[in-house]
Amino acid sequence: MRAEYLQIGEIVKPQGIRGEVKLRAMTQDMARYARLETVYLLEGGEYVPRRVLKGRAGGGFAFLQLEGIGDRNQAEALRGRGVYVDREHAIPLGEDENFVCELIGLEAVGSRGARIGRLRDVLKPNAVCDVYVFDTPRGEMMIPALKRVVTAVDIEKGTMVLDEDALEEVAVWQDEPAVRDE
Repeated sequence: MRAEYLQIGEIVKPQGIRGEVKLRAMTQDMARYARLETVYLLEGGEYVPRRVLKGRAGGGFAFLQLEGIGDRNQAEALRGRGVYVDREHAIPLGEDENFVCELIGLEAVGSRGARIGRLRDVLKPNAVCDVYVFDTPRGEMMIPALKRVVTAVDIEKGTMVLDEDALEEVAVWQDEPAVRDE
């Protein structure tokens, strides 16, 4: 399902004494934080706009000064909150790219029709590829997000097709110990 609001960060703590907040960044374009004019915070089940007075990034984190947040105590009250943009201000995606928030919850089915499980998380351990984490009847399964493994994604239908032959080669299961090549 297409999300109207896309998460671009999570407030992890206040930064300084003047109300600036530090974010765990959730974007590949760190420079975007300096260009933000408006973000949305989820308050009481609704996305409430907040004007961005100043934005910057550094050290893998983002920092925002939001209108109406003028001291450390007000910033502290926002700890743990997600920071969102509306779809109109989202970074354009390339071909075969999806927003992580739209992938979470997709139902994985095998290329031969087997029900595999539901995508629970997307890990970004390195710059090479993401790792998809699924909840399955067998337990947790992790796979690399490679085209030869993930053959189709349909956000509207809520499904992801996985090549069952490739899964036999690359899937890591919670209940299987790792085997080392020596």
